[in-house]
Amino acid sequence: MPSQGCLALTDAGRAFLTRRAHAQQDRGASQVDAFRAQHLSIVSADASARSGLGPKFDESESPLVWLARRKGTDGRPLIEPHQLQAGERLRAEFTAAQMMPRTTSNWHAPIAGRRRDGHAGEHMTDHMVAARQRMRHALDAAGPEFSGLLLDVCCFLKKLDEVERERRWPARSAKVVLQLALERLARHFGYQRDATGKAAAAVRTWAADDFLSEI
Repeated sequence: MPSQGCLALTDAGRAFLTRRAHAQQDRGASQVDAFRAQHLSIVSADASARSGLGPKFDESESPLVWLARRKGTDGRPLIEPHQLQAGERLRAEFTAAQMMPRTTSNWHAPIAGRRRDGHAGEHMTDHMVAARQRMRHALDAAGPEFSGLLLDVCCFLKKLDEVERERRWPARSAKVVLQLALERLARHFGYQRDATGKAAAAVRTWAADDFLSEI
């Protein structure tokens, strides 16, 4: 209880300062909504990056984190750290672009520029326009065979069994396709696997076209 005549920071004030601090940290491609960041467990997609400038995500809701924490029969993670980083960067761009479900399917459409009167068309800021352009380039680089899956898992947070049901894919096939998709996305963003030997340096891009043509 503050003494009479003294100023004290209220709970609302503390919440405001927390949101402001998160907003300052999340500027750029890795921007996350400041109010969500106040209440969720936000960590960097690149665990080795101590600068805090990498993509941010809520580890409790990301399907990619779930996959990265589990290992296959060979003892390796179901997705590699550089693949996780690429997928979460795509999600960060998706968040910054504010691409809701009704507009996501139109990401190929031309992006409206700012009107001459200085107001953003359809309330789009320069930051949103830039994020949508980066999304377009990333999905174009992934290709039509992978872009839909990347949107479903990385951006809409669909689980792999849900993807398999919707697309009528064989059980456990989505994991393999996702690995290929994330590898291509990581190549676009410039993320590479840490090479510690021949087994670790090898990139699994085997039979992508033949495999996809069968499912």
